[in-house]
Amino acid sequence: MQSMTGYGRASAAADGREITVELKSVNHRFLDINIRLYRSLGFLEDTIRTKLQGALSRGHVDVYLQYKNTREDARDVTLNEALASAYKRAFDKAAEVSGLSSDIALSHLIAQPDVLTLSEREEDQEAVKALLMEALGKALTELIAMRGAEGERMKNDLLAHAELLEEIVGKTAALAPGVVTEYRDRLRQRMEELLKEVPLDEARLVNEVAFFADRCAIDEELARLRSHIEQFRDMLLEEQPVGRKLDFIVQEMNREMNTIASKASNKDVTAQAVEGKSEIEKLREQVQNIE
Repeated sequence: MQSMTGYGRASAAADGREITVELKSVNHRFLDINIRLYRSLGFLEDTIRTKLQGALSRGHVDVYLQYKNTREDARDVTLNEALASAYKRAFDKAAEVSGLSSDIALSHLIAQPDVLTLSEREEDQEAVKALLMEALGKALTELIAMRGAEGERMKNDLLAHAELLEEIVGKTAALAPGVVTEYRDRLRQRMEELLKEVPLDEARLVNEVAFFADRCAIDEELARLRSHIEQFRDMLLEEQPVGRKLDFIVQEMNREMNTIASKASNKDVTAQAVEGKSEIEKLREQVQNIE
């Protein structure tokens, strides 16, 4: 099981070129990839996106790329001959007008704006892509390893909460029969107090108790909760992404527990329902970060 939180970083270098890839991922409903590249490396975006889509199914992933090219042929310096000549003529004219000697040096001339232009040469795209795939592959392996380690920790935590929830379901099931008995005794006592001189109508009492028992019955909800917990455990052991399925199961657990809480007419059952909702909320929070 994979978490959606992770980090990976790796570099690759060859022939004066070096690429560093940094990956950061957090939880997201879908796979959302945000790539930050220099404009000159825009041709790498599709390669990065395809690689990540093949390895990840969910999460917001930020991709940072650093690139260095220290090769001698990486840049060109261009002399603007026309502009240099214009500056030279302007300097000579200034010397003539001022009556001063022209002491212009070559260093003065080439220091003028736009006389020399530094430009990047077009990259060897295949060479850069090869470096990218090496660095990206290593960074992705590191990211997945971290997501896997976090996922294993989360799985153990989720199993512990599922066990606690199952205990709560068991306690609630044990309390359920006593709710009807308690109601019957209270109702009998109240009817006897109100009808001290009139014989108690046993048939009516039985009908009232039966109506109450049907209205507050939670056997079906408890059975479905047990089934959901078992499904939840099984999903945690699957090797494929299960985050969305787990989220659905947790919603169903919450629905059943809400029904139990609404039917509860006994403080002990209500207390167990509150505890159950608390455990389900813990499951829900954790499940949000599972791939």
